[in-house]
Formats: sequence, C-alpha cells, structure tokens
Amino acid sequence: MTNLMPDRYRQVAIADVDLDLSRRSIEEFFLGRETYRRTRYVVVVAEGSMALIRVEKDSEEPLFSPITGVELIAGRDECALIRDPEADTGIPSHLAVAAQRHAPDKRCVAVIGRYEHLSFIVDPQPLEIVVRDVVPPHPAKLVDQARRIIDMSEDLPPIVLVPDVVDLDDLVDGTGEYLLPCAGAATDDGRANLSYLDQRPQYRDWTLVGCARSQQIHRWFYGRDAPTRDFCPRQRATDDGKVVLTKCCLLESGMEVRDTVVYVPWGSTLAGVREGLEAAIALSRPDSRQLADGPSGGFVDLKPAATEH
Repeated sequence: MTNLMPDRYRQVAIADVDLDLSRRSIEEFFLGRETYRRTRYVVVVAEGSMALIRVEKDSEEPLFSPITGVELIAGRDECALIRDPEADTGIPSHLAVAAQRHAPDKRCVAVIGRYEHLSFIVDPQPLEIVVRDVVPPHPAKLVDQARRIIDMSEDLPPIVLVPDVVDLDDLVDGTGEYLLPCAGAATDDGRANLSYLDQRPQYRDWTLVGCARSQQIHRWFYGRDAPTRDFCPRQRATDDGKVVLTKCCLLESGMEVRDTVVYVPWGSTLAGVREGLEAAIALSRPDSRQLADGPSGGFVDLKPAATEH
C-alpha cells in the first residue's frame, strides 16, 4: 500500500529515547506507558535515527491510557526525519513532495514542517497529473488554479502536477500579421504585428493564432476563415495513458471526460477545476489510503510505565 499517512497530523507524537530501535527494545519501552487518548503513531527518535510505530490502548475514554500494543511500521534503516518549513504537514501533497525532495531513498519520512507540526508518509508515490495549458497570460491559469487547490486541500491524495504548456510566442514568428484571441495573449517581443479578435479590428491578411472557437468568431465577424496556427490543448491531448487535466473553450459549463483526459471550461472557476482534479484522481485509481481517522493529538509519557513501579 502506498501513500500511507495519518488522517490528522495531531495523531502523531514524537519520543526522544535511548534505545537501539530494535523491535524488541521499542516494544519493551512503550508497552504499559501512558499515552494521550488520541495518539495513534509515535515517531521514535534515538541518536539521529528514527522508527515509526503504531500504538494501541485499552480505552480512548480517559485522557491518558496505558499502551497495550505496539506495531513497528518502519524501522530505523527505512526512515528519515527531516525539516521543511515550507511544507504544511496537513496537506498530503506537501508531505509527499517533501519526502521525495529530502529523502528519496527512504520508505518512511517524518516531516517537521510549517507551524512546527509533525506528520509522516510511508511509501510515498504521488499521483502524476499532466496539466495542459497556454501562456500568456502568465502564470498559466489552469496550472496555477490546480496548484492553489492542492496547496489548500487536506482531503486529496498526494499529487504532483506536470505542466505541459504551449507558449503562444512560439507560434508567432517573423514580421507578419497575427490575430490573437485577446490582448491577454499578447507577446512582447515586437517581432510581429499583432491584432486581437476581441477588439474586432478591421480585417487584414493575418494568421489566426487560436482554436476552433476563435475561428468561429472570426467567421462571424468577417464571413471567412483565416489561416490558423492552432494552440488548442484539446488537440494536443494524447493517448499515451497519462492522466491529463486540460481546458476547452467549446465547453461552456460542467466538465467532460474522455479516456484519460478531463476537460474543464476555458474560464473555469476554482470549484470547477477542483471537480476536474477529482475526476483526474478517479481516473488514476490511486492505491492509497489514510491510516486512521477522527480527531487526534500526540502525547506519550516517557516516564517509567506504571507496571515498573
């Protein structure tokens, strides 16, 4: 199972101990010690190494209860404890990216991140979703919207966005006449004479840098089609098996799913992009789950267990 993580970072406690972090030493140390009723997992740290355990209790009713069971999830050779102040440990995508950035060779990575909050991820394998978009304007709007949604979503699985962006500047060359859909798509290099379809300029012998909708509008305005350099992300969608999120100006509401490609309207709202992301996640069929649920908090009593008195 990949992308194993707590439902809430508050389920995770950290314990600095003097142990060799073997399974036996960990069990002997923790069994019988009190822990907070919401603690599920303990990052066990000893001399710069760590292990991750899951703990069980007799009851979750009292504020603190003795630990009755210990499960070693990942041993010292599999683990790393890292700091990343930019990572919000409540965001699964932040956890996965931090783990891959700082400790790509470790199976389990515990992250002390923003707000000094601690969480972990085991076997990180974020979903890759290709986002096909167009610039200018900058930043690429669909990519930016999807990234902003992921950066605020605690309920989405770990995701890595792979931008696949067409630059309109690459479609405008020489000193010819070009018609762009709107002024927001303007390039600044001064190599060509640019006009903008949304301003309904006087007709000239230009090349339309646009898509099917731009050609429809051109035909309405001028009674003819124009030579076109098509940038439509829909036309670039491939059948290579990758899950793709893109946009289409012919789609005016809702969304559309074809094979492994999800289409949202060109001017989609954040809510619409969120819906598209969820559809892309469903297409990916992620083999991921969260380890636990419910409100949580992490405290472990490191004093000798009551049974040792």
